[in-house]
Amino acid sequence: MGNVKRRHAAVERGVCVACGSCEDVCPRGVVKVMKGSYAAVDISLCIGCGRCEMVCPAGAVTMEVAE
Repeated sequence: MGNVKRRHAAVERGVCVACGSCEDVCPRGVVKVMKGSYAAVDISLCIGCGRCEMVCPAGAVTMEVAE
């Protein structure tokens, strides 16, 4: 079947407005707004569902393929 690529969320800190939308929709609770200024993702626990990317009003969240 080959290698299965695992996706995870990534946040561009300079674009993030720390609104908490991504934190609210994460089914695993792995997205947290840090110090009220940007969101951070624990990529080791992220399941790559993409919900955070869909709700981000600033477009700061993207799904990346893990290396």
